[in-house]
Amino acid sequence: MKFATLKDGSLDGRLLVVSRDGRRAVAATAIAPHLIDALQRWDALREPLQALADALDAGSAPGAFPFEPAACAAPLPRSPQWLDGSAFLNHGRLMERAFNTPPIPEFDTRPVMYQGASDDFLGPCDDVPLPDEADGIDFEGEFGVVVGPVSMGASPAAALEAVRLVVQINDWSLRALGPHEMKTGFGFLQAKPSTAFAPLAVTPDELGDAWREGRVRMRLYVQCNGARVGEPHGGEMDFSFGQLVAHAARTRRLAAGTIVGSGTVSNVARSAGSACIAERRVIEKLDLGEIRTPFMRFGDRVRMQARFDDGRDGPFGVIEQRVVAAR
Repeated sequence: MKFATLKDGSLDGRLLVVSRDGRRAVAATAIAPHLIDALQRWDALREPLQALADALDAGSAPGAFPFEPAACAAPLPRSPQWLDGSAFLNHGRLMERAFNTPPIPEFDTRPVMYQGASDDFLGPCDDVPLPDEADGIDFEGEFGVVVGPVSMGASPAAALEAVRLVVQINDWSLRALGPHEMKTGFGFLQAKPSTAFAPLAVTPDELGDAWREGRVRMRLYVQCNGARVGEPHGGEMDFSFGQLVAHAARTRRLAAGTIVGSGTVSNVARSAGSACIAERRVIEKLDLGEIRTPFMRFGDRVRMQARFDDGRDGPFGVIEQRVVAAR
């Protein structure tokens, strides 16, 4: 199943079921008013939601209409928790070199994760208002999962079973603010403004063979101002989503609707490019001896889209955003 949230002026929007080809949608509000409600009552609502999706694909769902991603909020405009890991070790090692920080203890064996703001997610086509170009404006292309309830101390296998939906993410970052916040020991706050999401949250079966061993085995194509940044592959994820969710739940329960991110998709091979500017800049410094790529300025645009290995468009839709000066 594919879900989207239509903006309607409310905090949680209106739940839509979207056709498998991404062209048609139908309101699911007779079953659940919004996606967080559907996730909280997933066991009871999964079958009627699936029946609605089947009717939409068969052309028999009353009230169906053309799907318009620009009218959508993030699939979950807000959630109980937003927890972002760093599951691609190549990216973490490059960032250590970029920021001249000491190696993180047990980085290869224990996931690292921060808790971000979950009250104000951005939709796939929303402008991104930020206060100052000097803050080092950067995007980060990621994949993520949305879980049902997860018990404290859940095993990675049990945590993976709790995955309800898979999402595509743009985790906005302000690179000039990050080093100070990391050194405080309290983690990110100002360096992590509102996170954005592709329009569609999908059940894992929509990925077919691209969902294996708790990883999204797809390429994430990233462009900035129309120019290629990279297309790293999610299959190179060192920690699986089962491991990430279990790590998050080690000392706490996770509520239905909690989102766990993979961290920036990153590949060892330089030919894959990058999914963020900071990684490209450190590679330029290492390989070319100088940084050539600037961070984003107001008016700049970023585009992200996952694709299957055979070249087909992925199931999440497209993130396409513009950075603007905050009023």
